[in-house]
Amino acid sequence: MISLADLQRRIEAGELSPDATIAQSLEAIETLEKDVRAFVRHDKSARAQASGPLRGIAVGIKDIIDTADFPTEMGSEIYRGWQPRSDAPVVMMLKRAGATIIGKTTTTAFASRDPTPTLNPHNSGRSPGGSSSGSAAAVGAGMIPLALGTQTGGSVIRPAAYCGVAAIKPSFRMLPTVGVKCYSWALDTVGLFGARAEDLARGLLAMTGRSEFSDIVAAKSPRIGVVRQDFAGPVEPAAERGLQAAIKAAERAGASVETVDMPEAVREAWRIHPIIQDFEAHRALAWEFSERHDEIAPLLRAGLDATVGLTPKEYDEARRIGRRGRRELGEVFEGVDVLLTYSAPGTAPAKELATTGDPRYNRLWTLMGNPCVNVPVLKVDGLPIGVQVIARFGNDPGALAVARFLEEALAKSS
Repeated sequence: MISLADLQRRIEAGELSPDATIAQSLEAIETLEKDVRAFVRHDKSARAQASGPLRGIAVGIKDIIDTADFPTEMGSEIYRGWQPRSDAPVVMMLKRAGATIIGKTTTTAFASRDPTPTLNPHNSGRSPGGSSSGSAAAVGAGMIPLALGTQTGGSVIRPAAYCGVAAIKPSFRMLPTVGVKCYSWALDTVGLFGARAEDLARGLLAMTGRSEFSDIVAAKSPRIGVVRQDFAGPVEPAAERGLQAAIKAAERAGASVETVDMPEAVREAWRIHPIIQDFEAHRALAWEFSERHDEIAPLLRAGLDATVGLTPKEYDEARRIGRRGRRELGEVFEGVDVLLTYSAPGTAPAKELATTGDPRYNRLWTLMGNPCVNVPVLKVDGLPIGVQVIARFGNDPGALAVARFLEEALAKSS
């Protein structure tokens, strides 16, 4: 993979020109794209900007995010060739920081569940995950150092785990979702993919100007609470193996690790996430559902058809349960710095199964709004396994510091 931090250091030292780094990404796309299919389209004549902390950094943008220079097709035939007039604010944050928007990456239709043509860069017979399929695969394949995705259930953390890359789903609303095709306004969250936690921190620093992302180093002796999310169902042995490897490496590096049980209100919040997601999806996709129903991708269409009867009363009660869950989850963080859990139920599913994987270990944390970071741990039969680090709401720097601690601990134990 291409490290954003390494590129920045080499550019600052004068060892590499910004245009040379963009050329490297273009060359990698030219070589690898036919085998990975991560991009909907890309700019073959892209050049570096003259200034900014992200000058020379090629960034891929998930194709549900508006771009003035590329069509935004949302993975749907309904929007084939659709050209926005302006960039989404989150794209402008990148441009103002000097980044080069090199292309649009594949997304499942409206960031739902119908698979894209993208293949897992570690095994072409496996899914890259979704819905941010192209963003995770493009970084995982070593085509670009940074990409944007979105998560409503598990669409940043899970594909990151499947593709073996670092990723952050930041605290809810840290990054604006204006100009991002809405699926659920209470859940949709813009996230970043990179090679390592340091790359994610540098990306967020440049985009947001928040000084707390500057010079993030590995946490010292963090208190880690392990959550196995038994309420979310069983995992494959590979996922448990990854979690155990992370725990052992953390303990050897000086972390204190304990198992933490989730309060009942938090468990109940996990159950009601789909009610909020599906109720809001019917409003967000009302025009498409009413006017272009038969053109909606089949899995999404079937899901919308099955949930058309959700009532405002059910939605309001689900929101109340979600609020209770957030309050009680806040109390859990009185005793630990971060939570550690599975990023996905196992390794990437076979592409032939026509699934992007199950978000059941991600969706609670999306609803809670907490920052989550995927840390690649190991490979099982050549396929990556990751764990996710979850911090208190608003403590994104803390999540990245513990993710960096874990990366270093795992590197020493390998």
